[in-house]
Amino acid sequence: MKIGIVGCVGRMGRMLINAIDQTPDAELAGGTERAGSPAVGEDPAMVAGLSASGLIIGDDPRALFEIADAVVDFTAPEATAAHAKLALETGTALVPGTTGLSAQQQAAIDAAAEKVAVVQAANYSVGVNLLLGLTEQAAAILGDDYDIEILEMHHRHKVDAPSGTALALGQAAASGRQVDLDKVAQRVRDGHTGERNVGDIGFATLRGGMVVGDHTVMFAADQERIELTHKASDRAVFAKGAIRAALWTKGQAPGLYSMRDVLGFS
Repeated sequence: MKIGIVGCVGRMGRMLINAIDQTPDAELAGGTERAGSPAVGEDPAMVAGLSASGLIIGDDPRALFEIADAVVDFTAPEATAAHAKLALETGTALVPGTTGLSAQQQAAIDAAAEKVAVVQAANYSVGVNLLLGLTEQAAAILGDDYDIEILEMHHRHKVDAPSGTALALGQAAASGRQVDLDKVAQRVRDGHTGERNVGDIGFATLRGGMVVGDHTVMFAADQERIELTHKASDRAVFAKGAIRAALWTKGQAPGLYSMRDVLGFS
């Protein structure tokens, strides 16, 4: 299966290229970078530290979408929305890992999913997706006597907060309790806040160092506390999961899927 990588020179882009190289049945279709990037014209495999592939990094994503069976996108919200439109127009499966999307940008992905298979996840780690399932199950079992708090920490360079994974965990908890996350989420606490509201789902964000990604969901009651935690030590786990998702799209009907579908958790 030919898999293209947009934004192939970034940290995740290079890891995705390596993941393709290590994955049976996967072949690098090519990679792109923004117009004017010094990487344009280079060999994407060599940029990722591999042997020459004979391919050249381009600056025209449409050309990549036209030759790839699936494209993996860990870029930026505006670019991801544009790539979703290309997926729709070319009939190419899409695996978007970009977080922090606006409603309008998400709508572009939803539109693409009406015509092609799209696997969208806040986090492509197998372990994180198991955590999502456990969080939903625990929230369904434990009542409002258990306060739910979600703590996440990432490296100092991350630009959005809370992380997409933290928000996905909040949504899993809300789904377990059959409530609307937007109505119970508490994302900021500062100053004299008063007592915690019963049923709130709280978020706390930490940034520092080069932490790849730590997430903990706490269920705190008066007599006990349950904590579910996942810690990623290498971003390669996200790349491997994303390539697994890309391979899974082969033969799938159009639709918006998640890693839970890919892993058979749904």
